[in-house]
Amino acid sequence: MKRAAFYFALFAAGLLGMLAWRLAPELTRPTHPDPAFQIPSPFELASLPLATRFDFPLGSEHGALAYNAQRFTENHHLGDDLNGIGGENSDLGDRIYAVADGRVLLARDAGSGWGNVIIVLHAIEENGARRYVQSYYGHCDEILVDPGNDVRRGQQIATVGTANGQYFAHLHFEMREFITPFIGPGYREKTAGWLNPSDFIAKHRGAPEDDVGRTGQMPSPQSSP
Repeated sequence: MKRAAFYFALFAAGLLGMLAWRLAPELTRPTHPDPAFQIPSPFELASLPLATRFDFPLGSEHGALAYNAQRFTENHHLGDDLNGIGGENSDLGDRIYAVADGRVLLARDAGSGWGNVIIVLHAIEENGARRYVQSYYGHCDEILVDPGNDVRRGQQIATVGTANGQYFAHLHFEMREFITPFIGPGYREKTAGWLNPSDFIAKHRGAPEDDVGRTGQMPSPQSSP
């Protein structure tokens, strides 16, 4: 009887050990809270800097060094796929700029199909009312900002990537009418909540022809004379 109990205990210990070994990668995988529940507080929304002008995230101020390879709603696409004019991986590592003043809500690897993703929340004023939009930068290579950082229009926030080698280098760029920083599907038949990125930026640019506005980093405060 004792021998049977011993062998049973040995078998159970072996089984538990095998399960622990097989499950170890999942049990030790870094986890992130579901961003759909990370709702900015009223104070955080009120403290957002007002974005008075928007610009394109790649190339010159006029987007002259990039072209739109897959437009908003094409094949149910929820954004614009912006590629370097050389095609394929010619734009790998090119600078990605914040399209307007705002605050970083999310900046991390979003997993298969996305690679590194950055979401920035912007406050705008239209017809005397304050409202909020998001700019979304997908398939990034290097991320240069952290959640909670305030960014300026034209500040470099990332570089163009390939979603960890899944695609030729390009930027998946979205504009949204959301507050919560969820990753999203990329493709969807119903586009409620998503904005046409090119149309939105064209409408909200308002920049003089000679004002490129690329800063590279947050400007330092000017001292009083």
